[in-house]
Amino acid sequence: MGNFQTKLKTDFVLIFKEIYDVDIDDSAVIVNQTKPEFEGEYTLVMFPYSKQLSKAPQVIGNEVGSAFKSKAYIDDFNVVQGFLNLKMSNEFWIEQIHENHLIIENTNDSSRKIMVEFASPNTNKPLHLGHIRNILLGWSVSQILEKAGYEVVKTQIINDRGIAICKSMLAWQLYGEGKTPSSTDIKGDHFVGDFYVLFENKFQEEYKNWQNSSEAESLYLDSKKNEESQDDYFKRFKNDYFNQYSQLGSQAKQMLLDWESGNESVVSLWKMMNGWVYEGFEETYRRLGVEFDKLYYESDTYLLGKKVVNDGLEAGVFYKNEDGSVWIDLEDAGMDQKIVLRSDGTSVYITQDIGTAMLRYQDYKMDEMVYVVADEQDYHFQVLFETLKRLNQPYANGLHHLNYGMVDLPSGRMKSREGTVVDADDLMNEVIAEAKANTDERGELSELSAIEKTNIVEKIGLGALKYHIIKVNPKKRMIFDPAESLDMHGQTGPYIQNAFVRIQSILRKVEVKNSNDFADYLVLDIEKELVQLIMDFPFVLQNAAERLDPSEIANYSFNLAKHFHRYYHEVRILKAESESAFNFRILLCQKIAESIEESMKLLGIEMPERM
Repeated sequence: MGNFQTKLKTDFVLIFKEIYDVDIDDSAVIVNQTKPEFEGEYTLVMFPYSKQLSKAPQVIGNEVGSAFKSKAYIDDFNVVQGFLNLKMSNEFWIEQIHENHLIIENTNDSSRKIMVEFASPNTNKPLHLGHIRNILLGWSVSQILEKAGYEVVKTQIINDRGIAICKSMLAWQLYGEGKTPSSTDIKGDHFVGDFYVLFENKFQEEYKNWQNSSEAESLYLDSKKNEESQDDYFKRFKNDYFNQYSQLGSQAKQMLLDWESGNESVVSLWKMMNGWVYEGFEETYRRLGVEFDKLYYESDTYLLGKKVVNDGLEAGVFYKNEDGSVWIDLEDAGMDQKIVLRSDGTSVYITQDIGTAMLRYQDYKMDEMVYVVADEQDYHFQVLFETLKRLNQPYANGLHHLNYGMVDLPSGRMKSREGTVVDADDLMNEVIAEAKANTDERGELSELSAIEKTNIVEKIGLGALKYHIIKVNPKKRMIFDPAESLDMHGQTGPYIQNAFVRIQSILRKVEVKNSNDFADYLVLDIEKELVQLIMDFPFVLQNAAERLDPSEIANYSFNLAKHFHRYYHEVRILKAESESAFNFRILLCQKIAESIEESMKLLGIEMPERM
């Protein structure tokens, strides 16, 4: 809740006590911004008190409104049905422009520690567009929670083992000819990802050739369903072929077994190739302005959880099947029965996640945990969270799945095994190149050095990319269009950055920027709207933190920038009609710029000084 809204609630409670001798809870007081069709800026809702006082809401509104008129910050009031609309005094707006509304009065429990897990890539391929949405959401949420007063730990678990990683390793071993990222001048994660795609291509060749064999013909005739065609049968049979007949599949599976048994040469190859990938990831993270407090690796955690399952088996949380596998029955919670240990005693993903959650609690004693993972994993996290509750974990009631929709391109979905995924680095390069072309066309940076131009263009390009993704509610599936993200007249990062740049241009022309001599200035309605938006920042921040939704900050930034652009065109600033108007407007511009910069910073977006 914004600082002033909090004060308004407190004053309402005191007035209510004074008039009616009734105590009410300030958390139940409803404060809204007054609708545009009515006079006033803030509205208090009277309906909840009508039954308690045996009075009509309109009567309560008039009585409370009359009491509010004794407050220096109130100019007048009106009551529409059960809504008390308060009109603020001119002195109120003058006072508010001096306040720093970016300093948050922390009403949250600052001792609460929240862990945010995001990114969590696989080491068989580079980061792609889907990862970018994940990373930007995770980073923004962590920054918003920190600003809201919580202690935040940023983490990821790197999926650095398994059959997919072995496919890349095998392809390099068979076809790499000793090449390295440095010898080919290819970024490490791209280099390894290329071999993952190469493995898939070689496997497809092998599978296609096998389909012409007598063995394949015999299997088709014996196993086809009714009148199923050969093409349909072999599409369905692909995974079985990999596991039962493929030479490449056999070699990849053997490599995984060798890794699990600690084979020295395989482990050495695994460390070398993963090292290349980590260097590539780190370069991308630096470019995105992202960092982590703690990294976890699946190779260290995949065996965790087995002891927990055995303890839970004794406590009756789990049960053992006839084949020796261990399960949990969640049917009473609207889910099904879920395996947690295979019959051979090996773990499944849910087992690993249970163990990893417990390890993290041992490391950080966090109160809450936010998993930033696509909505395709909704059910997995429902099962995980319910299982941890039944295991009586101290953090189990503070688990959140920030489930976001997938990202498509105008051309459709992406497929990593076919090499059609939009790479994160390529996407950043494309947007920055487009930003450079737009900037060069306008020619407004021609007097700057090449380094200065590059710095500004990167801020514009990355700002466009980040804002275009974050402005969409996380729950929604979205389409990313690089050209649309740079539109200077739409809801985009560059549009907001341009508002900031316009203000910097104004301030550069002003010798004295901090004069407070405007006590007699009559604040315009459009200026009241801008001040009110600045005042709303704490309220918007709190909502974004509670809902784990950075799009609320993104929309706030756009709304503030849109109001400023209108103000810039409609009101004289540098050529104001009086000294007091000039001083007020300059300070207002400064406050707007600070609010834009701070809100966009929470989204990981930097402000250029020029555009």
